Amino acid sequence: MNASSRKELVGRAAELAPRLSKNAIWQEENRVLHEDTIEALTEAGMLRLTLPARYGGYECDTTTLVDVLSELALGDGATSWVATVWSLSTWLAGLFPDEVQDEVLGPGDVRICGTFAPNGVGVPAPGGAVFQGKWSFNSGALQSSWNAHAAVLTAEGEQPQPVVILLPMTDLEIIDDWHSAGQRGSGSVTTVAKDVFVPDSRILPMIPVMQDGKHRSTLNAQSRLWQVPFLPWASAVTTSTAYGLARAAYAAFMERLPTRAITYTDYEHQADAPLTHLQVADAAVRIEEADFHAHRVAGRVDTKTGQPWSVQDRVSARLDLGLTIQRSKEAVDILNNASGASSVLNTVPIQRIARDIQTSSMHAYAHPDTNLELYGRVTCGLEPNTQFL
Repeated sequence: MNASSRKELVGRAAELAPRLSKNAIWQEENRVLHEDTIEALTEAGMLRLTLPARYGGYECDTTTLVDVLSELALGDGATSWVATVWSLSTWLAGLFPDEVQDEVLGPGDVRICGTFAPNGVGVPAPGGAVFQGKWSFNSGALQSSWNAHAAVLTAEGEQPQPVVILLPMTDLEIIDDWHSAGQRGSGSVTTVAKDVFVPDSRILPMIPVMQDGKHRSTLNAQSRLWQVPFLPWASAVTTSTAYGLARAAYAAFMERLPTRAITYTDYEHQADAPLTHLQVADAAVRIEEADFHAHRVAGRVDTKTGQPWSVQDRVSARLDLGLTIQRSKEAVDILNNASGASSVLNTVPIQRIARDIQTSSMHAYAHPDTNLELYGRVTCGLEPNTQFL
């Protein structure tokens, strides 16, 4: 994607920030995105970032995705996260046969959610398989029409095979159990499949998809967007919300700074205190470090399009994801701690930002400690202890 196209999309996302921020409190109280938020995302083209061009999509490169999705977090973290999940899952749908894409992606502004922990089991049946499963943390499910899930296909006498399945939301039951400390507006409920038949055309082997980017689409085969392995690409895209929340915390803190004193001290202006200078500088440096790691992994994915990825390359992508999360959270924690007692009110954005990034940092795939250990393990000459590379 050229610089002018990237600039336009980033600009559109930036213009949404006030509108997204206005809906944030309602979204926390109702644990789902506001219809006005979804309308805003749709109008700005935020549902078409990873949609094939033949359906009116932009097929954004990875760096553009990081820039656009992180910009949404300046308005609201839950909105940014759901938009990220919809972008990831739309990309996955682009791996399925072209006739499946016509059905699922053809309408254009489709919303597809997804989870990647294989918590379902399928048994072969004529023309497909019958699945049972229960998938938690299914962000955006209440407002999606399709669901991409990981599962395990079992057949008598054969090794269980991890797969990705594509299901209409109407085939799934929803357990409204999303009562969380942060990311409340993401509506990350649990979905359940009971004896759901999935045709062969909507079942993909997971390991070739994750590790090699292999797919069953003829029309997407020549697109740069689908010439990358899923998990390094997903690692880059998943940095977006945390990086954006760190920037949001800095903006929120600096906006309040001129009007704040430090109670029970002689400082009539918080900005006069040396402690504040240290806090602002420390947070700013950590945000710059998060920026470095988010854009390093995005740039690597864009540069290596169509090229092989070594194990070291793959764990490096996971490392950059983990460090983006870690540095972003550190910056938010510093600024939140410096914001005073008044910041606990729900009308002050930084308390929500702090809860959102805390929740985001606990994601199993993105967790900094897990990814640091994985990188160190491989660097020390051991085999990776995960297939999620």
